[in-house]
Amino acid sequence: MNLQDHLIKTRAFALKSWLITRKRPFHLFEILFWPLLGLISVGLLARFLDLEARLVQFVLVGVVALNIVQVSQIDMAYVVLYSIWNRSLKHEMAAPVNVLQLVVGSWATGILHAFVVFVFLNVFSAMAFRVHLLQAGFFPLGVLFVGLVLFGCAVGTAVCAMAFHLGGRAHVGATFLVSILTVLSGIYYPIDVLPQPVQLLSLLIPLTYFLEYIRGCYGFPVTCSNPLLWGFLLTLGYNLLSFFLLSLSIRAARQKGTLLELSE
Repeated sequence: MNLQDHLIKTRAFALKSWLITRKRPFHLFEILFWPLLGLISVGLLARFLDLEARLVQFVLVGVVALNIVQVSQIDMAYVVLYSIWNRSLKHEMAAPVNVLQLVVGSWATGILHAFVVFVFLNVFSAMAFRVHLLQAGFFPLGVLFVGLVLFGCAVGTAVCAMAFHLGGRAHVGATFLVSILTVLSGIYYPIDVLPQPVQLLSLLIPLTYFLEYIRGCYGFPVTCSNPLLWGFLLTLGYNLLSFFLLSLSIRAARQKGTLLELSE
């Protein structure tokens, strides 16, 4: 198979993800409305508690980062989940496509949506709460964005793998994974407030290190050396693992007939 064939099939999954966004208004809510609502609610809470500007910045950076991971992975998850809900999964998987094309194609749309949300939340936080995230500089924010969408790819691929086992119920798994990130990654607080055993779990999550890095750019203390190195190494490991699990899940679904059950 030549490069052009790969690009055509990858683009097909990107187009499918784009059509899901265009034709389903509720998906637009998940991409734009919920991240904005989360930022507003946390920002208003910080104002009510009369937090100093630095602490507001600490929290809002975490909220923005979590939303980028969420938005970048949700398009990937929906490429499989909507096929299950529409009973068309067996027809799509009968086509001569591979896992890499599915992942990269749907992730490309996720990156586009995540970038729009990233810019929008940065502008809104500056206008509504006078928290200027651009104060860190374009390069650190760019590095942060790359790390977040790469980690979002790992999360989205893991959700796709769950979908081939659990069917449409895998949507709950996506919510569960994001909830775990909220608790363990230091979104609203430093991870050193967590119990010691739980902190060890936090150190296994790339988002923890990406937040450590970007908050260091705002003058907050950095508690570990080379947070970017650890963040990207863990992200690479999780992407390889989730890709492997998705490949196994698709193979098992074909061998056990689960693929047909998910399409009936």
